[in-house]
Amino acid sequence: MTDWLGYLSLILQGAAVTAKLTLMGSVFALIMAFVAGLGRLAPIALLRWLATVYIEFFRGTSVFVQLFWVYFVLPFAGITLSPLMAGVLVLGLNVGAYGAEVVRGAVLSVPKDQYEACIAVNLTRWQRMWHVILPQALPLMLPTFGNNAIELLKGTAVVSLISLSDMTFQAQVVRAQTGSTLVPFATILVLYFAMSLLISAAVRAVERRMTRGLDGVR
Repeated sequence: MTDWLGYLSLILQGAAVTAKLTLMGSVFALIMAFVAGLGRLAPIALLRWLATVYIEFFRGTSVFVQLFWVYFVLPFAGITLSPLMAGVLVLGLNVGAYGAEVVRGAVLSVPKDQYEACIAVNLTRWQRMWHVILPQALPLMLPTFGNNAIELLKGTAVVSLISLSDMTFQAQVVRAQTGSTLVPFATILVLYFAMSLLISAAVRAVERRMTRGLDGVR
């Protein structure tokens, strides 16, 4: 029994690493989503082209390959990252590419008369985007952003391939030491599910707050 409590402690330590990786990766993915999503709508052709290349590259290649390139190949170019930072970078870039299309679609869904009204009152491009367009587009983005965050959480398991001690890595350690597969992997299954529920609840809370007073939503 004492041994299993020790193994559970190992898995919980891995859960803390997974949570940290998910939080940091989600923040980075959110930043990249807005940068690339708004870049796709920029009036400058070069910015649109760069944003498109980023989105298509990271959506069109495997996250496994991206992780191996960042962690094992970049050191040959003199860029060495810790396993945690490599995981955050790859997951953030990968999920951010999907989020960028969410940002672009939500911004384009704002009625054209809103843009016309902004022009009529002589708002600059930045003012109309920041004060009028984005506040209306954000509630449309939130449900998909929540899904992306959950996908990122599940994607954190790939970092076990570069020996980062996340939940999956620790479950593999416990399996190697005990010969049991059911207990450690059932444990991380429950933990992944609990974290997913927490993310969903947080996104719903933010969505309710942002839509309070709109269309009778309370």
